[in-house]
Amino acid sequence: MIGRLKGELLEKHPPQLLIDVNGVGYEVEASMNTFYRLPELGKQVILFTHFVVREDAQLLYGFADREERLLFRTLIKVNGVGPKLALTILSGISTNDFVRSVHDQDTAALVRLPGVGKKTAERLIVEMKDKLKDLQVKDFGEFQLSGGGDPDLAEPVMPATDHRAEAESALVALGYKPVQATKAIAAAEKALGVGASSEDLIRQSLKSMVTG
Repeated sequence: MIGRLKGELLEKHPPQLLIDVNGVGYEVEASMNTFYRLPELGKQVILFTHFVVREDAQLLYGFADREERLLFRTLIKVNGVGPKLALTILSGISTNDFVRSVHDQDTAALVRLPGVGKKTAERLIVEMKDKLKDLQVKDFGEFQLSGGGDPDLAEPVMPATDHRAEAESALVALGYKPVQATKAIAAAEKALGVGASSEDLIRQSLKSMVTG
């Protein structure tokens, strides 16, 4: 089991990134909430990981802190929720809002996420309500676990790239339809300006689609 990585951040193309650990490059998939906290390329990063072995692939998922990883691991225990959908959920809604939605039995907030239909939303609420007690959540999402975020994680600075195309690609990878992603990113760029970074565009798009 690979539980933690510490190395140089070589690439980040949401939701995937590449980390060099003593000469070995690890491909990691991460939620957008973790991407928002990544340092610049070439800087050291520490991620807590969850390793998944399938018949056709071996996948490594990375998280900025133990709390997000714990929520991810709790989500994939829910019937019908796999790692990809769990990552989409963590990308499209904050921990606080997710816990609040489960607590308030707010299916409308959950069905706005790609891949989450009414039945899945209802299942999340029923099964997660008791599981969240094991996470020791306080005040709708303030986890009471030691460790917390890592001080090496800083605000992201993206390299020069086609921010709009990368943002659209990230949304599609998270489960949104191409047409929906294009429309959302266009609206986000209009709101933020042409010079907005990929991550800002993604953040704005996810926010508008989840709350809209």
